[in-house]
Parts: sequence; C-alpha cells; structure tokens
Amino acid sequence: MTPITIYNTLSRRKEPFVPLDPEGRRVNIYSCGVTVYDKCHIGHARSLYIFDVICRYLRHRGYEVRFVRNITDVDDKIIHKANETGKGFEEVVDENITLYQRDLRNLGVSEADKEPRATHNIEAMIQDIQALLVKGFAYEVEGNVYYRVRRFKDYGRLSGQGVDQMLEATRIEQDPLKEDPLDFVLWKAARPQEPSWESPWGRGRPGWHIECSCMSRRHLGCETIDIHAGGKDLIFPHHENEIAQAEPVTGRPFAKYWIHHGLLTINGQKMAKSLGNFITLDEVLERYPSAALKLFFLQSHYRRPVDFSWDKMAEAHKACDRIRGLFRKGLDQGWEGPLTRQGVKDKEQRFYAAMDDDFNTPQGLAVLFDVIHEGHKALDEGDTDGARQGAHLVRRIVDILGVKELTMVAPARGEVSPEIQELLRRRQEARRQKDYTTSDALREALRQKGVIVEDGKDGQTWRHA
Repeated sequence: MTPITIYNTLSRRKEPFVPLDPEGRRVNIYSCGVTVYDKCHIGHARSLYIFDVICRYLRHRGYEVRFVRNITDVDDKIIHKANETGKGFEEVVDENITLYQRDLRNLGVSEADKEPRATHNIEAMIQDIQALLVKGFAYEVEGNVYYRVRRFKDYGRLSGQGVDQMLEATRIEQDPLKEDPLDFVLWKAARPQEPSWESPWGRGRPGWHIECSCMSRRHLGCETIDIHAGGKDLIFPHHENEIAQAEPVTGRPFAKYWIHHGLLTINGQKMAKSLGNFITLDEVLERYPSAALKLFFLQSHYRRPVDFSWDKMAEAHKACDRIRGLFRKGLDQGWEGPLTRQGVKDKEQRFYAAMDDDFNTPQGLAVLFDVIHEGHKALDEGDTDGARQGAHLVRRIVDILGVKELTMVAPARGEVSPEIQELLRRRQEARRQKDYTTSDALREALRQKGVIVEDGKDGQTWRHA
C-alpha cells in the first residue's frame, strides 16, 4: 500500500503520516466536541462523522488509535439558554448531553475512547493556569486571569497571521482589565447567577480555550498529540490559543498534525436560526436514513466546504439504493457462499490510494460506485461470480466508511396493497412514455410508503425498504 499523507494546517502542505510512537503504531487524536446548549445541527454531524471515518480508516490500516472528543458543558451559550428557558444550568446541560448521545447513535458514529466534560476537569485547568502565571505568560486582575499573547513568540503560526494583523482584522471584545486587547481570558471571575468553582483567584469558571489544551493532554496521556482535529472556524482563535497555552506549560510542541474540515452552508448561505435555515440532525434523519447523509458528506473532500440541499440529499439516497440494489439483486439470483477478492485487487488498490491521499473520500466513492456499476452489469448479464467478487470489496469499503447497513439486505418478497400496485403500474407506464419527471416523483412516493423501486435490464423491480 501507499504511505498515508495528511494535509497539515500548521505547515500548509501534505506530509507523510509518521506517528510519534517509537514503534509507529499508536496514534493519539483529539477533536473539539460540541457545546451542549442545543440539539446537534448538520454541521456538527459532518464534523462528528468525518473524524470518525478518519479514525476508522487508520484503525483499518493497523494503527492503534486512541481518540478523545470533549464536551463543553460550561459556556456563555449554555448560561444564556438556561436564562432564556428558565431552566437550571445543570438541567440544560443534562438534557442536551442526552440528546447529543442519542444523535451519535442515530447517526451511527462510533463512541470516542474518552469524552471528558469540562466541568469534570476544573482542577487540572487551574493547575495549567497556575503554571502559566509562574512563567509570566498570564496575569491576574480582580479575580480574572488573562493570557499575554505577545509573550508567546510563535503566536499566529497556525493561522499564518501576526498579532498586529489579527488586531486589525478581528473584532476584539473590549475589556478594560486587559493589558493588551489581544489577550484572552483563562479564568473568569464569578458573576451573579452563574456557575462557578473555587480557585486561587476566587470563585469563577474557566475560559473556553483552556479546556481543550488541558483535557487533550490529560486524557490522551501525552504532552504532544499526534493529530488535533476540528473545523476551520476553530483555527483562530481557539486552536491558536490552545497552542499558546499548552507549549509554555510542557516545553514541547502541542500537536504534530492539525486537521481541519471545511464548513457547511445551506443552499449557499451560512446556516443560522435568524435566516430560517438552521437544520438539525433530527430533521434530516426524519426524511432520510443516516447512510444517505453520510454519502452526501463523503462526496466532498473533508477540507472543502460543503453546501447542503434537500435535492442533494435525494441524490445521495438514490446512491444508497444503488448499493443496496446490488446485494438484493444478488440474493434474488441466488448467490451464496463466501465472497472473494479475485478480480478486484486493482480497484482495492485505487480505493486505498485515494484514502491514503489525505483521506480523499470523493475518489474513494468513485471507486466504490465503479465496482457497484460493474456488479449490476455482471448480474444483468448472468455473471453471478463476477458480481460476488465485486461485492466483497464493496463490503470492505462500506465497513470502513461506517455505512455497513447498505449491504445488509434481504431478497424482495411479500405482497403489496392495491394502492402500491397502482403506483408501481403508473411508474412503469411513465417509464415507457419516457416521462422521467413523473417516474421520479412516483419512485419517491413509493419510497415514502416503504417500497424501493429499481430499474434494470429486465425493467422495473421493487422491494420492501
């Protein structure tokens, strides 16, 4: 196999992936997780799924991956939600952690090895802040502790901007207690009606940035992480600040590779409740299975932005049916026994080459659907053995991509109601008349009633979903 290369945001180039482990097998990965003040939206879903695929692929390639994904359970957004709804702070947190865990299950994303909560790591954060104070990278004013940005000479290395550029380009929150407008808070003094904890500087709560730089090292058990992951919107200031906090404490690089995924838009617009285009994961999964959403995400390289639309989801769902159709058709034609790799090694190599090249899932999917196309063709021509060979590779690929359910099908069977029979008849007639708009509309109507329709050499076939 080819070596794995990863685009490193820190160096701005693709680099061979070489773990820090002297034996080259163990890999420590940290991803910034959700802030639990509301349901997961589809932007969260992309982040959760993409990093799950990366971990799955590395494990498939033989690496011993330890993956930590945090939960931010103390934050201004959570406090605002509690005040807005009249609920207690802890009630908001508990409700949304339950919803988040349900969303992970519904999306079919693997559990992280550890998922630490910020409020369970307060003491460790206080220790890091104390170390920064001792070394002169932080200062305390009226119970607040701030980080001296200009003291860290490499600040801006990740985002590629100098501190003066950042000061000009970024709206900085005005705070008269700061020595410098660029400085950021490590510890916030307690305010009335807000959660707080005891500290050497009085009661208060940690700033957002100190959570991840502390919990990543603590729960991965290392001073330098192999891979730190997150969205591009976190590069500055969050990830930049994590580096600035961690490296003075340990005296070592914070992370070797930085991976950032592109952001998600809705029909070309930024997703926002104020625009009325805020789509939760729940809303998508009410209309389509999770595998369709995953295929939609995989069609774009993880570093690229992705634009969501319901039309694109419909296309992704058709792609799911194409995969299922191969296995359903194969079962109907009586293939049995073990599937083999014979005859598909070249395509297997193409898939691995795509994934080894910075986890290029669009190219990987192209290989998958090439095999699917040839499998359907083989079955239509009566070449059951040829189709079975391709099906073996399909199963390996969909397992890596976390959509194994697409191959778990049964032969078409059973009776349908007169209503379904009439819809099937009308669709067959629409196909005969080459009225593909009506044909597609009837296919969707049948899908919503639990019947999947497929077209092949022998015409229209159907099965129960």
